[in-house]
Amino acid sequence: MSSSSALPVLPVLPTSEARVALPDALRRFRAQGVMAQPVIFGGHRRAEGVVIPFELYAELVPVIEDIEIAHMVRERAAAGESVPLADVAAALGLDSDTYR
Repeated sequence: MSSSSALPVLPVLPTSEARVALPDALRRFRAQGVMAQPVIFGGHRRAEGVVIPFELYAELVPVIEDIEIAHMVRERAAAGESVPLADVAAALGLDSDTYR
């Protein structure tokens, strides 16, 4: 997934600094809820993970599920043309009508 220019520029903390920042982040999450600034961390200041308020995560779950489904659809489409179950059954010498 590519990054969007609409994302705010936030500091990327090394993992060790992110670990130290978590207690303050939890206080922010409790006080500010979904609007609290996330903690972004990774190696060599390259964003690899993010900690967000659970309240925000709960709101994002339906969107996350849609994205996961879209990835599966793209993977299956890239895998090539599908074969109908009846054709697979026939190739195996089975009657697909017995499986309906």
